Amino acid sequence: MSMNGVLTARAAVLREFGSPMEIAEVEIDEPKAGEVLVKVAASGVCGSDIKALDGNSPVVRELPYILGHESAGVVAAVGPAVTSVRPDDHVIIAMNGPCGRCHNCARGRVHLCAGPARLSAIMGLMGDGTTRLKVGGTPARPMIGIGSFAEYAVVGEAACVKVREDAPLDLLALTACGVVTGVGAVLNTARVEPGASVLVVGCGGVGLNVIQGAVLAGATTIIAADVMESKLELAAEFGATHTILAGDLPGQVGEIVRGGTDYAFDVTGNADVLAKAFGATQPGGTTVMVGSPPQAQTLAIAPQTLFGSRRLMGTQGGDARPSHDLPLLADLHRRGRLNLEGLVSERLPLEKINEAVDHVRAGAVARSVIVFD
Repeated sequence: MSMNGVLTARAAVLREFGSPMEIAEVEIDEPKAGEVLVKVAASGVCGSDIKALDGNSPVVRELPYILGHESAGVVAAVGPAVTSVRPDDHVIIAMNGPCGRCHNCARGRVHLCAGPARLSAIMGLMGDGTTRLKVGGTPARPMIGIGSFAEYAVVGEAACVKVREDAPLDLLALTACGVVTGVGAVLNTARVEPGASVLVVGCGGVGLNVIQGAVLAGATTIIAADVMESKLELAAEFGATHTILAGDLPGQVGEIVRGGTDYAFDVTGNADVLAKAFGATQPGGTTVMVGSPPQAQTLAIAPQTLFGSRRLMGTQGGDARPSHDLPLLADLHRRGRLNLEGLVSERLPLEKINEAVDHVRAGAVARSVIVFD
């Protein structure tokens, strides 16, 4: 910190929707009560970042913005009243830091936290309704209260999940979003049981983790569907028992599992594909919408199909409890039961953030990871 309590650091700044991010110096105020300054070690590039970059995110509206949210790092400083972490602790930065006091938190649904600080973070503000970031003297907002496309991030204490110091932060960063969303959709949302049949549509970074979640759940038939052969090859490596080039999903799936699968997960974010995935389940089946369709899209499903006791569900970040689920994922990786290294297609420095974005857009990577010194 400088004498006036302001840290200067490099960050990728979004100044205009649809334009490349600019590497610039940002001023970061010291953490206030209940806040933590984290030196970012790594940040994955997620589809939600691309959506925000293009101006299609409902929560990223007032520029400039610092994007990035799938991250891990080392605690550099803590504000007053912080007790759960201290400087030099290694942490995963969770997408949601639950307040623990609102109606949903009291019922154990921390992924739906409606506390004031959480709602502020969603809109890129701290609990007091302000931001700790400035670019050239102009206030800047961090994506969902994180903003990890930067050397440092100020986050709420509840978002910091401590991990072992020997854990690889460049890999554990992925658990903060893509991994916990995919695995959590299987274990927390759908609660897939051993011996079940599962369809996963869309085999990018999150879809691969749905497949990993199905393996962990003990599913015996795991069908991966995508429009790219290269992604299907990767899906097989992550545990898919069958792969199909997506077309007539109900017909294709029916040739593998008569009557359809027990569970289907759509990770494409396309309402038409979601409807096809729903149609590929058998009576009593469950379909989970993991990808987020554009707000303008509508879903067309014949109501009569619900008479077969089929269920259609959504999930938010894998319905995770960060303090429980993220250490569990870290432990599963340490024990060799969760493949994180295979998700990393490339590691790039902050200066190449726009190249990483291009690679994600092209569907050429499972995950691009921005790494810091």
